[in-house]
Amino acid sequence: MIDRSSRRSQSGFSLLEVMISLLVIAIGLLGVAKTQALAIGNTKTAGSRSLAALHAASIASAMHANKGYWASGLAPASLTISNTTVSDATLNSQSMNCTASSCTSVQLAGYDLKTIWGPAVQQQLPGGTGTIACSNAVGVAVTCTVTVSWNEKYIGLNQATVDTSKQTSIQSVALLVEP
Repeated sequence: MIDRSSRRSQSGFSLLEVMISLLVIAIGLLGVAKTQALAIGNTKTAGSRSLAALHAASIASAMHANKGYWASGLAPASLTISNTTVSDATLNSQSMNCTASSCTSVQLAGYDLKTIWGPAVQQQLPGGTGTIACSNAVGVAVTCTVTVSWNEKYIGLNQATVDTSKQTSIQSVALLVEP
């Protein structure tokens, strides 16, 4: 025969086990959710960095295709591209209705920067801009440094790892090109 006093002391014990199990599972699921949120944020950061590298390689290809301008020493020492505006007055004044078969090398460089490259960098990267700095020393092969810059949000596992006074930082990718 079962003693009623031992049954009473064990009643509710299974309920307590279930409640503790639910608490452990809930804490585990919160950890998984936090990890997934961090992974999504890191994927966005990696995507921006990949796009910046692709844009730098893109203008490098255009520079190789237009050696008549970039390799001849005609390029300014430094220029910045923000959307469809080029800091160099000569390139900025070039017509946007230029095609490769009907352009001079200067017109083609302006077209590449203003119509293709600048808007792509601006639209695909938050706060995206491009800078090209060329060395035009006489008797030395021309080299240009292409830099793509953009704003990137800080990502951290918790508030202790993120400086709350700085929510974004300016990142850049640089590529050395010999057109």
